[in-house]
Amino acid sequence: MKVPHTFTIVFALIVLSAILTWIVPGGEYDRKTITTGDTEREVVITNSYHQVESSPQTWQVFSAFFKGFVDKADIIIFILIVGGAFWIINESKAIDTGIKAFLGLMERLGKGGVLAKVGVNNIIITLIMLLFGVFGAVFGMSEETIAFVIIFVPMAISMGYDSIVGICMCYLAAHLGFAGAVLNPFTVGIAQGIAGLPLFSGIEYRCLCWLVIMAVGITAVLLYARRIKKNPQVSPTYKIDEYWRNRSADSEAAMQEDASTLGIATQTYVCFGLIEAVLILFAVFFPQTHLHIAGATVVLPLLPVLAGLFAVGSWLTLKRSAAAFVMNLLLFSILYLIVGVLGYGWYIGEIAALFLALGIAAGMASGKSADDMAKLFLAGAKDILSASLVVGLASGIIFILRDGKIIDTLLCGLTNMLSGAGKVTSMGVMYVFTSLLNVVMPSGSAKAALLMPIMSQFADLAELSRQTAVMVFQFGSGITETIAPTSGVLIGCLGVARIPYPMWVKWFWKLLLILVVVGFLLVIPTMYIPLNGF
Repeated sequence: MKVPHTFTIVFALIVLSAILTWIVPGGEYDRKTITTGDTEREVVITNSYHQVESSPQTWQVFSAFFKGFVDKADIIIFILIVGGAFWIINESKAIDTGIKAFLGLMERLGKGGVLAKVGVNNIIITLIMLLFGVFGAVFGMSEETIAFVIIFVPMAISMGYDSIVGICMCYLAAHLGFAGAVLNPFTVGIAQGIAGLPLFSGIEYRCLCWLVIMAVGITAVLLYARRIKKNPQVSPTYKIDEYWRNRSADSEAAMQEDASTLGIATQTYVCFGLIEAVLILFAVFFPQTHLHIAGATVVLPLLPVLAGLFAVGSWLTLKRSAAAFVMNLLLFSILYLIVGVLGYGWYIGEIAALFLALGIAAGMASGKSADDMAKLFLAGAKDILSASLVVGLASGIIFILRDGKIIDTLLCGLTNMLSGAGKVTSMGVMYVFTSLLNVVMPSGSAKAALLMPIMSQFADLAELSRQTAVMVFQFGSGITETIAPTSGVLIGCLGVARIPYPMWVKWFWKLLLILVVVGFLLVIPTMYIPLNGF
């Protein structure tokens, strides 16, 4: 059977949603705006549901794309900027050179001893997934993973794997960490606050849950990667990955034909001087950084330290080549991204600006003129345009349901199902319900505001702890988001990796079922065993 194009499937879901607006009665919840840290989010007010006049959708199936494009403009523009910036970086051959050097180093370290038995590639995949898992668990990394897909997919191809392994290394790992959230303020923080529990209480058991979920996910990816390594043609994306293999081959051929592109020009030193001057200014004006982690604040002189380390790293890499210096730029951009998110509340706008600056600096360091950089940026944006378009199209599903006045009716109907469950099945009903809710409400904080007032009271009636209700919400909300067609982040990451959504579902559904079962099993001990915080 021929698998339909992603655009075809998403548009079919829009049409189906429009049909439902003619069948399901209209209704709405009242909403309010809450502040979490420096972020304002609109959430549902519990028990405020009321019926309203239905608004059946017809021609709106065609305008849904426009509305979705406007609503997800931040993610769409972010994808275009990242695509354009990385096209400039790729032209410098820095990423390809860096990946080749890194893999060569790991291969030399893996000759003999324990590393040889375990497998260097296995260690690389595990460490990268653990790193992104921590990001997802601590500050809820989600949209930021789009920028990393364009790094790890080519890396996975160079290691002899496929684009699925590449997207698992960053996107899947971050969302597994998001599901096993330890200190995520947007899911666990809001859910516990609404349930009247101490903020981030029960962290010990959540750490164990995070380890279990990450272990399951990493093991599945490693087993799949080993199979692809033995026979790359069994990969469902083998033909699609021809794009990445050709690009890697073209880059290597270009490096061999013109080694002078890796040399150091005066422009490279000027680029270093300008960047270092800017970093020193930031260090002077912001000598101390307040890192906000799990409600606690840690004060560190991070910007002065990073400015000093950048100077040292640049001096070492400038002695080698312009490509090495560009890789140094990329490394410190990632470090500044982490500091910006944790210390200064950065979101997509600031991160997009960071990567745009990175692209310009990389072009300048590699000797490109302003016109050359503009042309390369447009070429990169054009190459990744389809990924940004599908994000807007997928967002149109929510607009049809919302404008048709039925999304809240569906939520209310599903929520009322909880009242019919007894003690034995109550936890299972909550878990299934929360998992299914991801299809129509991808926002974790919105789901927390809608469900937790009900689930916490329902837990009291069913003689379950409220911590159990939070765990049910945490796993149910986080795990199935990795397959929700309405998730702009998932669709965006798949678009960047050039993986069709149906192909991702076909590959991921077995692992998804395993993760859902694991999440369910991890909740059971909270019902019967005394645990700290429960």
